[in-house]
Formats: sequence, C-alpha cells, structure tokens
Amino acid sequence: MRNRLAVVAAVALASSGGVGLALAALPTVKTTFRTVQGRPFVSPHQLVAKDGVLRARFVADETALRVGGNVVHGRAYNHSFPGPTLRLSPGDTLRLTLVNRLSTPTNMHFHGMHVSPAGRSDNVFRTVPPGATAKYVVHVPLDATPGTYWYHSHWHDAPVGDVEPQVMGGLSGALIVDGLGPRLPPDLRHVVERNVVLKDVQLTSRKRIVYRNIDSDAPTTRTVNGQVDPVMRIGPGETQLWRLGNQSADIWYRLKLDGSRFDVIAEDGNPAGAVWSASTLILPPGKRYDVLVQGHGGGDYHLRTLRMSTGPAGDTYPARILATVRPNRPALELAQLPTSMGPLPDLQAQPVDRRRTLVFSENTKTNEFFIDGKQFNHDRVDQRVQLGAVEEWTIRNVTHEMHPFHIHVNDFQVMSVNGRPFDARGLADTVPLPVGGTVVIRMHFTDFTGEYVYHCHILNHEDHGMMGTVLVSP
Repeated sequence: MRNRLAVVAAVALASSGGVGLALAALPTVKTTFRTVQGRPFVSPHQLVAKDGVLRARFVADETALRVGGNVVHGRAYNHSFPGPTLRLSPGDTLRLTLVNRLSTPTNMHFHGMHVSPAGRSDNVFRTVPPGATAKYVVHVPLDATPGTYWYHSHWHDAPVGDVEPQVMGGLSGALIVDGLGPRLPPDLRHVVERNVVLKDVQLTSRKRIVYRNIDSDAPTTRTVNGQVDPVMRIGPGETQLWRLGNQSADIWYRLKLDGSRFDVIAEDGNPAGAVWSASTLILPPGKRYDVLVQGHGGGDYHLRTLRMSTGPAGDTYPARILATVRPNRPALELAQLPTSMGPLPDLQAQPVDRRRTLVFSENTKTNEFFIDGKQFNHDRVDQRVQLGAVEEWTIRNVTHEMHPFHIHVNDFQVMSVNGRPFDARGLADTVPLPVGGTVVIRMHFTDFTGEYVYHCHILNHEDHGMMGTVLVSP
C-alpha cells in the first residue's frame, strides 16, 4: 500500500496554498524524468574475494549519483547506484568497514545469507550512528548455497523505522555466492553472466531521490543497474545466466522476456532441485531468481515488467520496458538445459516439532501494519525457537493487498498456498502472501542461535510495524 497519509497531505497542501509547517516540508515530486536510453548494458562494479577474504570499505553518504543518465542527489554506498557487487565463495570471510556519513543512524543486512545474526555479523539490531565507523565480519559457511543475494540498510527504531527511506534513496547492492557454474552441464559452465539489479526511482523537482513521504503507487522510473532501457546483447541460440534481483523498497516486478522463457536454476540463493521454466516471473521486493535465457533472432526484443496489481488496497503498476535485447553473433545451436541443480532439501517428510500461526493485518487509514495484532517492538521477542527444530508456520493475510513474507538466516520450504499443496522446487526466503489468503511454510532452524526478524518486505509496511522478532536458543 502506498503512503496514503502523504498523498492526503499533498492534496491538502495544494488546496491550502502551502499553509502549515508540516505540509510545507513535503517535497515537490517529479515522479518521472527525462532519461538517457539505449546505452550498452553495464553491470555494477564488482568486488571479489582474494585468498578467502573480501575486504571492502563502504561509505554510506548523501551524495551525487548517476541514474538514468542524469546526475541526481540520493543516498549511496561509495557513490554508486546500486552499490558495488560483493562476490564471495563458500568458506570465504567478508570483512567490511561501514562508514556512516548520513545524517541518520544506519547498519547493514546481508539478505538471504545463512550466517550468524549476532555480534559483528548479520546483526540488524546493531546501530551505526552518524559519523561512526563499524566493522562487519561475515563468515560464509563451507556449505553455503550458491546464487544471488543482496545487502541493504536495515536500521529500525520505535515507533517508525528508517529502512524504506534508506533503501529507496539508494543504499543497496548485490551479493553473489559463486558455485552455480560447476552444477551446470559442461558446455554451459562459462556462459555470459548478467547481473540485473531492478530498482525504481522517483525524483523531486530539484533532482533529489524521493525518500520521504513515498507514494509507491505513483508513476516511477524503473532502472536496471541504474540505467533506463539499456541494450543487452545475446546471440540467437546463445544461453546466458541472468541474475535477477528486485532491490526496490516497495514495488513489485512481473517480468517477461519477449519470445523467450526463464529457466530458473536458483531462487533466493537456493539452487533448484528441479529446474523450472516460466514465461513470467513475479518478483516482490527482495526476491531473486537466477535464470538461464536463450536468445533468438528477428531483430530487437525486450525485457519487460508487465502491468500488475497487488490488490484493492495495494498498488497498480503499468507495463514498462526494462531493457532492449539485441541479437548479435551468428546463430548457435540451442544448448541442452539442466533439469536439476542438486538435491532438494525436502522438509515434507520431516517430523514437525511445533506449529504456529501468524496473522498479517493493517489499518489503511493510519498507515499502521501488524503481525498478530502487534506492531514491531525491538525489545520484545515474538517467537522463541529451539536450535535444530523443524517448525511449520501458517501465515494468514487478512488484508486486501499482497505482502511478501521474509525471514532472516533460515530459509523455508513452501508447503501450501490457499490450502493447495505447493510444488516447491527449492527453498526460499521471500514468498508472496495472497490477498485474503494463507501460505504454509516449514523451516529447519540450523547452525545459528540469536535474535533476528521476519517481516513484510514492502519496506513501508515493515517500518510501520509489520515485523516480528524470533529468538533461537541452544
């Protein structure tokens, strides 16, 4: 749901001639802007681990950025929209120095990673004040699953969090764990790889990225790696690996590639036990898919996001062209695609130690969001879990819009949607909750104790209460 309080305030401001201090602080929003299109596709700058260690220094700053061929003002890591890509392998250690030059506190979250949530690791309860420097040390397990992850700020405080403004402003980037290549057939192990970061942007009339009073239902500019409609080249019959990730704060994508299909080899950083093919893919905020695509001839075609509605109380997004795909090279014979990327860690036959029910609800008049009738409180533990337990959670959505459920550290298997068994091809960390519907998931809480969160990954909803805390004890 868009921030309807901001919309009402903007209408009041327009009709009142600008009377009122609170209303006068609202930005003049220019939701779409003139962009440079048709430039060659460019991946974000990449930082790669060396000798088992990736050392990086990230400066979070309010700074000038280049988006859609324009110089705009936003928030970014190392002046980059999106941030640099972190590339690791199982067993590596990430040693990251975060310098906070923002005017607000911040921190760092490594979305989807099965790593410790405590201390200097993936600890979203940590606060890095303005002007401070913090060290993060993240040990990637030897059995870490390869695929596409991402990182973003995750600072929250009562009564309202600051995650949506920081991610909308630009504070996010991709994180890749290598290892998909060796699981592919030999003739596909060295295919061209595309890192496709999907992120939307709105600007004020002064070319500042809007990150306060955001209206997610307003017209918005969709970007790919900060570009608008870049040109991606792929030969007829050529197979490429595309890493698709939605790093938007609030909005969804419904992807389609003209004349082609997406063959999904990993979801949310989990290799697919059964590779599956789709003509469209829905990516709520936070969702990732690693896919194989095969080019065809006949001139230019497009990667698109199709028209989509998230429900009567949600948003409606128009169709947009995201990138132009241009054939190059002589035609190749289509390669045989894999049918599996490894065994599925199936929880279907596992004994369930405990069952829980969670209810997602909201008050559309006040922009308040709830889980089990409560708003997030960082001093309260909502779910207490024993290490090693297998749990089944039934998540009910009693609202009139979809919500993407996300949990940190331990991924889950979707068991059913609206009472119908779900054919899970792998694990996931983000799943859409249907309007007025129910999703049942199972999780195995392994390896790590500590406190972390689950929430709606529409960040406006998270910031305004739709989040809870789970404590895993030995």
